Amino acid sequence: MLFENPLFLIPFSSGLIFYVVGLIMYKFPPKKINGLYGYRTASSMKNQVRWDFAQLYAAKQMIKYGLLLSVFGLVGLVYEPAESISTMLGLGLMILMVVLLIVKVEKKMKEEFKDTQ
Repeated sequence: MLFENPLFLIPFSSGLIFYVVGLIMYKFPPKKINGLYGYRTASSMKNQVRWDFAQLYAAKQMIKYGLLLSVFGLVGLVYEPAESISTMLGLGLMILMVVLLIVKVEKKMKEEFKDTQ
């Protein structure tokens, strides 16, 4: 059945999770630098200004990539390769979106705070 296709399930469900977490982070960003939650990288935790910027920008990107990932997941409703290939493609898409998210946020932070490196 198409709804059991990993090429649908993995990107679509992880895309929804990205979207919901992005909305929550956008509406309720972590106020202070912490070790528990939020967009936490060495560069985002250097100071409070960087932290605040990174939280909002990462949240916006998570929303965008979550929607994109869910749309990619819809491909799994019409295309059903072998299960192992579907699983690899689904996981590959999810990992790609995470990497793109980190690269994009770090690049934007570097541009935004180039004077305070």
